[in-house]
Amino acid sequence: MIPSLDLIPGVLAGRQRDVARLITRAEAGDDECRPAMTALYQHTGKAHIIGITGVPGSGKSTLVKALATAARQMGRRIGIVAIDPSSPFSGGAIMGDRIRMNDLSGDPGVFIRSMATRGSLGGLCRAALDAVDVLDAAGYDLIIIETVGVGQDEVEVVRASHTTLVVSAPGLGDDIQAIKAGILEIADIHVVSKCDKPDAQRTIGDLKTMLMLDMPRDPNWMPPVVGTSAESGKGIDELLKTIQTHHNYLHQSGRIQDRLRMIAESRILKTAEELVRRRFVRHQAGHFIAQVAQRQLSPYQAAQQLLGE
Repeated sequence: MIPSLDLIPGVLAGRQRDVARLITRAEAGDDECRPAMTALYQHTGKAHIIGITGVPGSGKSTLVKALATAARQMGRRIGIVAIDPSSPFSGGAIMGDRIRMNDLSGDPGVFIRSMATRGSLGGLCRAALDAVDVLDAAGYDLIIIETVGVGQDEVEVVRASHTTLVVSAPGLGDDIQAIKAGILEIADIHVVSKCDKPDAQRTIGDLKTMLMLDMPRDPNWMPPVVGTSAESGKGIDELLKTIQTHHNYLHQSGRIQDRLRMIAESRILKTAEELVRRRFVRHQAGHFIAQVAQRQLSPYQAAQQLLGE
């Protein structure tokens, strides 16, 4: 097997085979790839990272495909990390986005990777941002993270992206209720897909009304509502322009630094949690589990001992 460090020149040159190999090792959590990911991190920070979330059935994957197609026509290189539910048997991604986005798979300027949640909450899996780092270093300047689509638990995507899109669709009775329950405030841009449907304008109007009644997380940016139809292409160019407008706003206002610090904090915490979990599973799980189960230790005491406190 080629050492992970030896894959770095190929990744920096944008060779898709090396990109795929390094993402695979990062997703598997191989200790051998940690030095490579550390070295690669110095070459990241150039891409615009877009998070796309929304309830199931809202058309996220179809929208991602349409956005990627339009962005490629503008000469952009697109990386897509699509988070899918895990198979209960293999642990792998159930829904293959390479199949759903088949028209893009032969384009050398597009890299698509499906990743399983593997039990991760919040709509993002552990290795999603490692994959983003690899794609960023490989020269993909627009990177889209599409989350699994489970409702209000998806707020983690805002701690991973510079621009967050929340997708709604007309005719989904619980869609607006789900947004009210927790997703509304994370959106930098609201997208109403399938806007050629008769009740689309009502959904757009409902969202605009809700936004007027709610305090945006950035008081200087009122999230716009953009209607799109991936089938006809309606609104896709407008959405790309709106995404670029938000990108420009972040940099011109200096708010990009707030986003970068938030992403860094989240990544440090998630990495620390993963290291503790692996340490627990590999070395001391049985010992601590038995003691806690027999009431010889409390869960808090076991955690303290695990951390050496």
